[in-house]
Amino acid sequence: MSDPVPPFPLPANDDLAAIFHEIGDVLEVKGELVFKTVAYHRAADAIAKAPFNVAEAYAGGDRRPIAGVGQAIADKITELATTGHMALHDRLRAEIPPSVIEMLAIPGVGPKTVRLVWEEGGVESMEDLRQAAEAGRLRGLRGITAATERRILDGIAQLASRSGRLRIDQAQAISDGVVDALRGTSGVTRIVQAGSLRRRRETIGDLDLLVETTDAAAVIERFTTLPSVDRVLGAGRAKASVLLREGVQVDLMVMPPGEAGTYLVHFTGSADHNVALRGLARDLGWSLSEKGFLRLGADGQPAEGADAELRTFADEAAVYGFLGLALVPPELREDRGEVPAARARTLPALITHGNLRGDLHSHSDWSDGVHTIEQMAEAARRRGHAYQVLTDHSQGLGIAHGLDPDRVEQQRGIIAALNARFAAEDAAGETPAGAVPGFRLLHGCELEVRADATLDYEDDLLARFDLVVASVHVARRQPRAELTARTLAAIRSAHVDVIAHPAGRMIGGRDDLDLDWDAVFAAAAATGTALEINGSPQRLDLAPERARRAVESGCILSIDSDAHRVEELDAVRWGVEQARRAWVEPRHVLNTRSLAELLAHVAGKPGRV
Repeated sequence: MSDPVPPFPLPANDDLAAIFHEIGDVLEVKGELVFKTVAYHRAADAIAKAPFNVAEAYAGGDRRPIAGVGQAIADKITELATTGHMALHDRLRAEIPPSVIEMLAIPGVGPKTVRLVWEEGGVESMEDLRQAAEAGRLRGLRGITAATERRILDGIAQLASRSGRLRIDQAQAISDGVVDALRGTSGVTRIVQAGSLRRRRETIGDLDLLVETTDAAAVIERFTTLPSVDRVLGAGRAKASVLLREGVQVDLMVMPPGEAGTYLVHFTGSADHNVALRGLARDLGWSLSEKGFLRLGADGQPAEGADAELRTFADEAAVYGFLGLALVPPELREDRGEVPAARARTLPALITHGNLRGDLHSHSDWSDGVHTIEQMAEAARRRGHAYQVLTDHSQGLGIAHGLDPDRVEQQRGIIAALNARFAAEDAAGETPAGAVPGFRLLHGCELEVRADATLDYEDDLLARFDLVVASVHVARRQPRAELTARTLAAIRSAHVDVIAHPAGRMIGGRDDLDLDWDAVFAAAAATGTALEINGSPQRLDLAPERARRAVESGCILSIDSDAHRVEELDAVRWGVEQARRAWVEPRHVLNTRSLAELLAHVAGKPGRV
């Protein structure tokens, strides 16, 4: 009779080794004796090299010896193999978040530094560390200098270059560089960045380029010999693939002039979207590929001889029209209801960058930003904003140099003086190039929601802000009920107008908050509290699926930069593209409204006096 199968999956040797390496890492960060940490790492290495499945053997009572694995660690393997859990591992994970341990992977960052920035600096993730180092907030900790911060940033950059996927902003920059290098090549009339980058996915693997040209050979030759190319993976008469020095694969496809429509459709849509289109084409008697529509014969195969017919189109709208569909925007081509909506002509009128009138979330050097209040305001003004909200952190977020009430009042005076100056310049006809007369810097704050669900400022102070953004930064590992209660407390406050980065996500670096999203959406819809789509490419929070559910639940959204420096004000572009993926229209977004309409919305918050 065979041994019973355990009611839980048993880890492979590599996975089991990773658990013991993680234990060793956590013990290092905790400052345990070196011999303990070394023992766990040595055992992990031995388990990874074992010539048999260790967990399966131990689950069946076969505790054969493994060099480097002593009695205590063997007992822990047995515990995991027979119960599905290891008490030590579970306890250590509860004490120190895995996102903290991930910082040990940064070249040049050791356990003492990780412990210091976590315990004394409040840094809980790779992204927290990057932001703190960029803002110069770490050098106040003992032993950390400006040079240390630079080494940390260099290490993070090295680590990022090794990862398999790129953030959208990183992918865009690399793709733009290749496109710029191809411009001017003989015969080229158009270059389109396709694939998941064109659909504006949050992270990108490979890059896809479509080139319309009359000289395919010249394009392939130029592409495969670019200085940025590390090696050529393949090259033919109509397509080529290369690996860049950054470690990114780029695939290029040549399009014949006047026939780009089906190429653009095929190389932009997700696999599921394209399957749906091919099904529609087949129903109409055609086979669809990147090269066009081939008429099908009675046997369901492409017709031959005199009956053969190939239909091509110059643009995508004609391709979708041939299928009886409205043109589907690239961001929606994910097979999430866009094909039936295109048939019914009920696709949303998606928001664009031009619909935004201002930005509700930004920081200055008064808290954790880099540039001054005046520099941030001038930059927003010259971008054509009607308004910008300054939302420096409240007092409870110490690592961000949050403002106490006295500093809030000092800041209020600076903002009033700036607005008076802007008004005087407008009146004198001296409005700067790119600015809209009447620009106003609004005084807000990013209000910390404390671990006990109370807010970081008293109501009388909150009532004096033009707009209040609230967020959860601390005690992120609380149970779902407590985290949800904190978020709901902020939503239901008469003085909170926006919930910033509601899920607290850091893409690839930190898990989302464990919230009851149905309760969050219901409360936000009932109170008119906006849920933010944070444009920082490290966050892009809310995610598209949640943002779409929020709108369907009756919520209003905001799209903000969360800028900590002048250049980051442009991050609203990523927020807009995220919103488009979520089927968001201008009417769903608070900061598409005029200044007067925005302030009226704030004044009308339930319970506001």
